[in-house]
Amino acid sequence: MKPNMACLKQVSALLLPLLFISFFKPSHAGGISVYWGQNGNEGSLADACNTGNYKYVNIAFLFTFGGGQTPQLNLAGHCNPSINNCNVFSDQIKECQSKDIKVLLSLGGASGSYSLSSADDATQVANYIWNNFLGGQSSSRPLGDAILDGVDFDIESGTGEHWDDLARALKGFNSQLLLTAAPQCPIPDAHLDTAIKTGLFDIVWVQFYNNPPCQYSSGNTNDLISSWNQWTSSQAKQLFLGVPASTAAAGSGFIPADVLTSQVLPTIKGSSKYGGVMLWDRFNDGQSGYSGAIIGSV
Repeated sequence: MKPNMACLKQVSALLLPLLFISFFKPSHAGGISVYWGQNGNEGSLADACNTGNYKYVNIAFLFTFGGGQTPQLNLAGHCNPSINNCNVFSDQIKECQSKDIKVLLSLGGASGSYSLSSADDATQVANYIWNNFLGGQSSSRPLGDAILDGVDFDIESGTGEHWDDLARALKGFNSQLLLTAAPQCPIPDAHLDTAIKTGLFDIVWVQFYNNPPCQYSSGNTNDLISSWNQWTSSQAKQLFLGVPASTAAAGSGFIPADVLTSQVLPTIKGSSKYGGVMLWDRFNDGQSGYSGAIIGSV
């Protein structure tokens, strides 16, 4: 019997795409996270969400807390918590969430006044955050009655003590609460190493900037890729590549958009922990258009 050439052609046509796929590493689609709140000229929270570019928005920062201090929110020129006018963002938070964008409260920052003196101190701070920004109740909620999706740890000063206690306390209120962290790329991170090792953080967006040993520099991606590969062995459930949104956004570590999309992302997206790209910050992204330039490749 002669082979049915039509059938063979059909089988070949079906197998060819499968063979093609097998030659390439799997690639994981991701999203973009951005920090909003530290520049009054960056537009509103709703403006950020209406770009359609972001999957996560970190409201930055709750910059004073712990050690018996009265917690304070600092949203630069956007509003003044002392006169209770930051609740104007409550409806904007809900609007962002209606677009399936997760909105988080970011703790700390580079210049805040914060620390945790004990496990009990961490519990007290967790109670404050839960009652004033999450699912609890308080008469003094700074952002109104909107319930944020989670808490981001951007801890860049003080010691590394009791941040793990804070993470446990927050997850104790609701195991589905989104916890994220923004460590520096050198391992171990000086402040968040113990906390990240709890395995409680859903996403870790690592700051691959202002850290010459593990960032992009002058066309060289090797240090950055090497550090990324080390981070994939951490207890982080998902990893984001943290980068500046413009040359003005950080002292060093800016990656041109074309280099990011052609050299960096194709490599790191092979990791099952890849989640996307984190940008500092919304103001600089608005100036540079960085998120728009990379979103098709993230």
